[in-house]
Amino acid sequence: MKIHPIATILSLGGAVILAFCVLIEANAQTSSSAASTAQTEPAQTENVSAFQVIGVSVRTTNAKESGGNGEIPKLWQRVMQEDMVDKIPNRADQHLVVVNTNYASDQNGEYDYILGSRVTSAKDVPEGFVAVSIPAGKYAVVESEKGPPQEIMPKVWRRIWAMSPAELGGTRAFKSDYEVYPTEMNGQETQVTIYLGLK
Repeated sequence: MKIHPIATILSLGGAVILAFCVLIEANAQTSSSAASTAQTEPAQTENVSAFQVIGVSVRTTNAKESGGNGEIPKLWQRVMQEDMVDKIPNRADQHLVVVNTNYASDQNGEYDYILGSRVTSAKDVPEGFVAVSIPAGKYAVVESEKGPPQEIMPKVWRRIWAMSPAELGGTRAFKSDYEVYPTEMNGQETQVTIYLGLK
């Protein structure tokens, strides 16, 4: 049976939001704690062609998200409750995409968090949305485990934060990173692919 992606995400909304809260809290742990859960197998790398995403954006920091009043959970809740993804024109596919971009420095500084979809054209951007270009280049590709979002997302980001440049296939550029969510999500079998821009 095929499951409509938006309906599934709506049903998982609390779990997805919780995942981001736990994820940001995990970022505050020491590098030694993160290293204990690191993936020793090197990431794959991929040369990605440029593409565009239209979505809804917030400016935030990991420190702010860890304070209990972060912008990311509110953004997910708003997008899901208002069916905002369905308002995106020229969608290239049914995947949800999260883009982290416009980093002030690195994972400790401010960045734009954009929740939306890949599009074939960004000429028509609805009011309240933004368009962002993902630059072509070399990206480290890290896949989460399969499982509930509130479990797999903290784990995969802890792995990423603990991975060395050698394990990632290069040094992170902190220009644009993005996450791709499956078109059909099962609460116990969700798997997310994360692309990390490299220098």
